[in-house]
Amino acid sequence: MSRTRQMGRHAHKMRRNGLQPMVIIDRNDQFPDVAAVLVARALWRYRSELAPVYLVAVLAISGAVLHLAHPEWWPWLLSLATVAAWALALFGERIGLVRRIERLYAATVTMAGGGWLSAATALGVTFRPLPLLLVGGGFMLAVPWWAHRRRRARVRVDRQIAAWPEIAQSVGLAGSRAQSAVVDVWGWRARFALARGQTIQDVIGKVPAIESALGTFRGAVRVSPTRDDKANRFELRVLDTDPHADAIPWPGPSVSSITEPIDLGPFEDATGARVLLLRRHGLIGGVAGSGKSGGINVLMGNLSACRDVVIWAIDLKRGMELQPWASCIDRLATTPEQARAMLRDAVTVLEARAEWLTANGRRVWDPTPEFPALVIIVDEYAELADDAPDAAGDTDSIARRGRAVAVTLIAATQRPTQKAMGKGAVRSQMDVRVSFRVRERKDVDLILGQGMLNAGWHAHTLNAPGKFLLSAPEHDTPRRGRAYLLTDAAVADTAERHAAIRPALDEVSRRALDEARTVPVAEASIPVTPSRDDPAENALRKALDGAPDEGLPIAHLMMLTQLSRPTLYRRLAELVKTGHAVQVGRGRYKASDHAR
Repeated sequence: MSRTRQMGRHAHKMRRNGLQPMVIIDRNDQFPDVAAVLVARALWRYRSELAPVYLVAVLAISGAVLHLAHPEWWPWLLSLATVAAWALALFGERIGLVRRIERLYAATVTMAGGGWLSAATALGVTFRPLPLLLVGGGFMLAVPWWAHRRRRARVRVDRQIAAWPEIAQSVGLAGSRAQSAVVDVWGWRARFALARGQTIQDVIGKVPAIESALGTFRGAVRVSPTRDDKANRFELRVLDTDPHADAIPWPGPSVSSITEPIDLGPFEDATGARVLLLRRHGLIGGVAGSGKSGGINVLMGNLSACRDVVIWAIDLKRGMELQPWASCIDRLATTPEQARAMLRDAVTVLEARAEWLTANGRRVWDPTPEFPALVIIVDEYAELADDAPDAAGDTDSIARRGRAVAVTLIAATQRPTQKAMGKGAVRSQMDVRVSFRVRERKDVDLILGQGMLNAGWHAHTLNAPGKFLLSAPEHDTPRRGRAYLLTDAAVADTAERHAAIRPALDEVSRRALDEARTVPVAEASIPVTPSRDDPAENALRKALDGAPDEGLPIAHLMMLTQLSRPTLYRRLAELVKTGHAVQVGRGRYKASDHAR
């Protein structure tokens, strides 16, 4: 007796005794799907590729039914197809057919399908040559459908969105879900909802893992907040083509006042990288050849168009970078001595403006053509720190006190280390950070701030000159931009056109500079002849003795004594302690009465 028959007899005996056979599954495996389920699932998964086949089948079935039930309807069907084809050709853009060839294709398919259906309704599906026309015409019209790039991209995106739960589980974002997806000319973007407790910073930190899970090339994934700025939402953008592959010509100045945000260049979604520089200091960093000079040219092109900004500049490469803008620059320092003098004068200006604001009961300096802001641009700031280290005190003072009086410092350097930036207050006061490509990962934190690399600001992956990351109060998520390109001819033309509208320094600042450069009358009868023991100390005492009742400002004392700011403050503190000098006001000193 065979094994099968034995099992059958045992089962018969068990049923006769009231028992039923049982199958015990000791694992969590599911039962295999039946063939119909597998076929239906495949038909649904490949619905886009099989759409022409489905359309042919629908036309054949519809033609057969209509021929049997209502063969007299064929004129109405033909008229309806004609109107539908005409509407698609003219108004198809409103339903997503943005290209003319797409609208013509949709109109052709509609007219061909409607015409065949009208003939089949009147004559029957089997009437020759209707079957041949259906199969042959359907195949010919299916070829453009199968070859259409946007359709294939949309199908690929749909499948990736459908697989997102598995992707989210593998990258550590379990519970997040896709809400919508759109295919565009550069790739696709989708809106996602995060699970409870997840934030966009978690997503930014997992961008490399998402790129791996989606199978894209490195640097293809972008993460940004949604337009409604909800904390539990984010927008994922995946690029198939780099929108910043080619240089973007400068369209011209985007502002006419320093109170407006300046457009540095477009982000990858074609929106402008606009940033406000009023009452904000800026830091521009990047290796040689990364596009820093191009970024400075964009700034100069916009600032020179503002009638309420006076531009001072320091270029210790003997003016090689900023000399083309000389007609728009009020003062250009090309040597360490000129740079020191310029920064001392900038401190004098900010102190004079602060006194003027206090005397007039105002808190901030509002730029106008009569009272312009002052912007100081320093190219290769590290050279300034090396060649004029005693100017560090002035830059520190400008960084700390220049905001309210509209004195702005913009520094460009390859690597803003602590040594290159001098005192810590300079870098810490930079609200606007623009990072072009850097060579090492640790340089990202040097330019953009501590912890920015781990937060997803990967400036070391920028792969073309001019590409940058912008960090500012209004730009707190990493978005790649590309600075506009100004050719030498564009720079020369812009500088010539804007030279006639450049404002002069305000009267308050000019008067302060004149006073700082003129020795007071009380000092004229006392020749300031340095002694052989300590010329600086002797000059300081004589300057304090000849100071007026309101005292002399620090900038004036530095000019007379040639002392650095820290040394001058230290000696003034000693004189005050010994009773030889008194502090009249903030930053103003004179000799005490009994010392005179």
